[in-house]
Amino acid sequence: MTDTYKDSLTAPNETPEEREYEFRAHIGSIWTGGRLAIGMSTFLYASEAFAYFYLRTSNNSHLWRLPGQLAPLYYGWTVLICLLLMAGLANYGHRRLKKGFTNDFQVAGWTGVAAGLIALFFQIWELVVLPFYPGSSGYASTFMGFVVMNIMTIVFATYWMETTVVRALRLRKELGGANPELSSAYPARSFRANVSSMSYYMGFIAIVSIMFFLMFYVA
Repeated sequence: MTDTYKDSLTAPNETPEEREYEFRAHIGSIWTGGRLAIGMSTFLYASEAFAYFYLRTSNNSHLWRLPGQLAPLYYGWTVLICLLLMAGLANYGHRRLKKGFTNDFQVAGWTGVAAGLIALFFQIWELVVLPFYPGSSGYASTFMGFVVMNIMTIVFATYWMETTVVRALRLRKELGGANPELSSAYPARSFRANVSSMSYYMGFIAIVSIMFFLMFYVA
C-alpha cells in the first residue's frame, strides 16, 4: 500500500463514506489486477501451446523432435512438485488465515517461498544439462520458449507470495495487538484481499504446470 493511498484515507476533508468508497475501489483494483495477471499469463502460455501443437502436427522434414530429444524427466518432476506444493500452501495458508490462524499462514507462506526458490533453481539449472541444443528441432525451440516463460512466472509468483508474508509482519508492527491481520483496519482488509488474489493466481499456476509438464516431459 502506497503512502499516497494511506494519506487519502486519512485526509481530514473527506467523509467516512468517501473514504469507504475509495477503499472499496482499492479492493476492486486488487481483485481486477489478480484476474488480469491470470489473463495475461493465459495469453502468454496459449501462444506457446499453439507453437507446440502447430510444429508437432506439421512436423516439416520430420524435424519436430530428433531421436533422444527429451527434457530430463527428474528436473521436470522436481519443478512440478515444487510449484504444486507452492500453490497448495498458498491456498492452505489463505484458508487458515480466514479461520484466524495467522501463524499457520506465516509458516505456509515462507515454506511456499522456499518451494518457489527451489523450483526456480532447478528450472534454470536444467538449461545446463539439456541433451539437445536450442533450435535443433521444433521441440527444442518450443521447450526453450516454455522454460523462459516458466522462469518469469516462477519469479513473479514467488515474489508475490513473499510480499504477502512480509506484509503480514509489517501489519503486526504497524497495528499492534493480537492478530492485526484479521482486524477491520483498512491496511488489514487490503492485505486479506491481496492474499486472496495471490492464492487464486497460484491455483492457475498449478493447472498450467501440469499441462506443460505433460506436453514437454511425458508426451
